[in-house]
Amino acid sequence: MTKIRAIAIYLPQYHPIPENDFWWGKGFTEWTNVTKARPLFEGHQQPRYPSDLGYYDLRVPETREEQARLAKQYGIEGFCYYHYWFGNGKQILNRPFEEVLKNKKPDFPFMLCWANETWKGIWFGDFQNKILIEQTYPGVDDYKNHFNYLLEAFKDERYITIDGKPVFYVYRVSEIPDIKLFVDTFRECAQLYGLRGIYLLAGRCPQNWNPEKYGFDGVIGSEFAEMRYSKSAKSYKKRSFLEKLLNKKESVNINVETRNSPLIIPYSEAIKFLIPNKKFDFDYFPCAIPNWDNTPRAENKGMVLHGSTPNLWKKHFSQAIQCAKNNKSDRQIVFIKSWNEWAESNYLEPDSQWGHAYLSTLQDCLTNE
Repeated sequence: MTKIRAIAIYLPQYHPIPENDFWWGKGFTEWTNVTKARPLFEGHQQPRYPSDLGYYDLRVPETREEQARLAKQYGIEGFCYYHYWFGNGKQILNRPFEEVLKNKKPDFPFMLCWANETWKGIWFGDFQNKILIEQTYPGVDDYKNHFNYLLEAFKDERYITIDGKPVFYVYRVSEIPDIKLFVDTFRECAQLYGLRGIYLLAGRCPQNWNPEKYGFDGVIGSEFAEMRYSKSAKSYKKRSFLEKLLNKKESVNINVETRNSPLIIPYSEAIKFLIPNKKFDFDYFPCAIPNWDNTPRAENKGMVLHGSTPNLWKKHFSQAIQCAKNNKSDRQIVFIKSWNEWAESNYLEPDSQWGHAYLSTLQDCLTNE
């Protein structure tokens, strides 16, 4: 029987860095936003409280070990670490993963996602609507330097592969201005350094975006990103609650730039849109969302998938498993967004309300396949 592979996206934001100190105040981490969150409407579950792991610091190796132990216990194959390379060697938040790589601990599979996105102070504070760090694409030499930096990770025995090739996920593939040059450079470097190749995964792309046309190997489902960033209700499929809600333009403002109250969508309705019920002619990997509420970061400009429960999560994750089964046996992977994005209330780690329930539900779904 084929084993479904579950990979959870991992945010390395939980430790102080000079840049965050400068932008948001000394000692800022993602926990700063989490702890100051407050309810914004009746029944709004904020703030969220971590249970087992507490308000951790990712500079502490024991924390990273415990995260991996928990994930492995409940059937998660590995973590997909966000990786920030802004061009010309500029990096940020790289310490936790570099220590994982250097120290060979935890002994838990991993892969990397290039979070190639300009950082903006879009929500509040002195840097609101200002560029904090710009994502740039300086050209072939920078692509080579980027690959050289990644090479140690790609060669690590823990690195997640498909067909023996390290899997590298590009978060915003449409932002790369010279995508063919990027693809060609990475593939040439993989060959030059003796790898079996590289498996390139694209994100934030339209549902019918064919990766093979652009030199990629597969895509990760972007349905949730489409739901978050759509400027018009017309981009949503017409169904049930969302049809009624999103067609009432006078009472619903989807545009995050001008919204003055959170966009609230029942999780039970949202999950109907997050997993496609079709087969693709290329490798398509579903992305499952256990919960979402980014009001700790965005306040009234946020979006809330309201009312997530372990039972609804079971329904959603089971659908993702069925979708993944459309792939070949070694490609039956479900990506989970996310393991620990607490300021977006988007996590699998245990919390004070549900404990291990979401993890246990995930394990049950995987075990019963």
